[in-house]
Amino acid sequence: QVQLVESGGGLVQPGGSLRLSCAASGSRFSISDMGWYRQAPGKQRDLIAHITRAGTTDYADSMKGRFTISVDNAKNTVYLQMNSLKPEDTAVYYCNAGAFYSGSHYSVWGQGTQVTVSS
Repeated sequence: QVQLVESGGGLVQPGGSLRLSCAASGSRFSISDMGWYRQAPGKQRDLIAHITRAGTTDYADSMKGRFTISVDNAKNTVYLQMNSLKPEDTAVYYCNAGAFYSGSHYSVWGQGTQVTVSS
């Protein structure tokens, strides 16, 4: 089994920055790709960005420019650098990973980390 643990969320003022991290752990697994999503209260969970093990990135159009996804394959960790944060970025941010283990490919979710942008 694979577990994802997010960190780095918190309260930040408008215009500020945060860097989220998500580390995958478990035994006998490999990660194919990772991504970040967010869900604001009363809204659906939306893709922010996705990155493959090879480093190919894909961003939701509305997220381009302020958010940057990166990955450290050696640490099985994905990062999300968020700059120029706005109050509307307030949401729970979730990490997702495609993982191979026990002979199959699974989509694994983290527990989420709260990001609040407020003065």
